[in-house]
Amino acid sequence: MNRALLPAALLAALLPACGAAPAHAALSLCNRTSYILYTATAALKGQKGEASGWTRLVPGDCATARKERLTGARYLVHARSSLAYSGPARAWGGAIPLCVKDGNFALPETSPANCAAEETFALGFAPLDTKGRSDWTMNFDENPPWHSLRDAQLAGVKRLLAAAGEKPGPVSAAPDKATGTALAAFRKRMHFTSQAGNTELFNALETEALKTSAPAGYTVCNDTAQQLSVALGWKHVKGATSRGWWTVAPGACARAITTALTGDAIYLLAQHKDGKLVAGGDTRFCTAAPAFEIHGANDCAGRGYGAAGFARTGTRGRAGYIAHITQTGILK
Repeated sequence: MNRALLPAALLAALLPACGAAPAHAALSLCNRTSYILYTATAALKGQKGEASGWTRLVPGDCATARKERLTGARYLVHARSSLAYSGPARAWGGAIPLCVKDGNFALPETSPANCAAEETFALGFAPLDTKGRSDWTMNFDENPPWHSLRDAQLAGVKRLLAAAGEKPGPVSAAPDKATGTALAAFRKRMHFTSQAGNTELFNALETEALKTSAPAGYTVCNDTAQQLSVALGWKHVKGATSRGWWTVAPGACARAITTALTGDAIYLLAQHKDGKLVAGGDTRFCTAAPAFEIHGANDCAGRGYGAAGFARTGTRGRAGYIAHITQTGILK
């Protein structure tokens, strides 16, 4: 490929980046990093407030996080990188803990000590200095920062192409032959039409990368259109343990185990809120109706528990595993 023509070819393939925040937005967030980010914001007035999320931002994009005009409230923000990237998750936040949920949420803020009781967990938020203005735009940056949203977009495409199994050039803001070839190969693999743009590209890149990159621990992704209740079981030298329930919203992922895996298998049970089975198997573990952690898998009924068959997911040799649950069970 003619190197002199490559920048124009790559830019045409990517389509224009979002160069400005949405018009008439009260609080806009712009992603000037090379990672897909999921962002949450909060507005606090005295001891009361609310938090909401997650707003998805692809590299080089901007979105409205809060539509209401900014007032005298205290505004805070947190962002974390997509699970599509290998290695530890990246987070942009601060030292103020607030309760959040996996999947889209809008929550009245309570004491972080109550997060677990409300099926939420705490993350550190950073305060925003909006200079007293009714509209504000914030950029998320890396260190060192990219110079523009366009630079972040191209670097982000390269990073995701590599995570999805292609072979682009080094992560940078400079177009190159290897990245042009990798991008063309990926578009062909995904059977993109000529009209497919950035939305289709980043969605497909994230989906493909999630199939191969797993963060440390055990993550469950809900690829169905309904909310799921998930329980896990595992065996160890002292017997067996089962734990549940994690609530996973449609299209969301939840990290059920956050430390590196060490065993040969994790056993998974997923069902709709009405109890209809979505994913299960032949290995029996004890369960209970409310949140539970049960040690031992024998004589469940005699100990006052229920029992269910869990599906085996092989984790031998893996520090991290992502289980994708579809309408027909666990994606193989």
